[in-house]
Amino acid sequence: VQLVESGGGSVQAGGSLRLSCVASGYALNKNAITWFRQAPGKEREGVAATNFGRGRANYAGSVKGRFTISQDKNTMYLEMNSLKVEDTAMYYCAVSRGSLFGLCPLRVVDYAHWGQGTQVTVS
Repeated sequence: VQLVESGGGSVQAGGSLRLSCVASGYALNKNAITWFRQAPGKEREGVAATNFGRGRANYAGSVKGRFTISQDKNTMYLEMNSLKVEDTAMYYCAVSRGSLFGLCPLRVVDYAHWGQGTQVTVS
């Protein structure tokens, strides 16, 4: 699986960005797919996950109500609204090792395939 993110950039607080992640080499119809982020000096954290095979979504408390994860075939999206300075980070998309029984956890350990990341800076 190859994952390529795009859509990052610099935005003022309160603004919006839409991240995209194109997956190739694999059909994303049963895996969990997730957006993670990592700020300098901090651990990588899951922010939004979904398992469209089961129609489930899972959001970190810090982004719930502001971020929306979606998928269109082999492209994943992260719609980010009402951005805050603390959302500044490198954002990565990831695909799970297997179906995870239809669950969509936010744990790094559950994901085997990663993109290179796209930087989001909120000022």
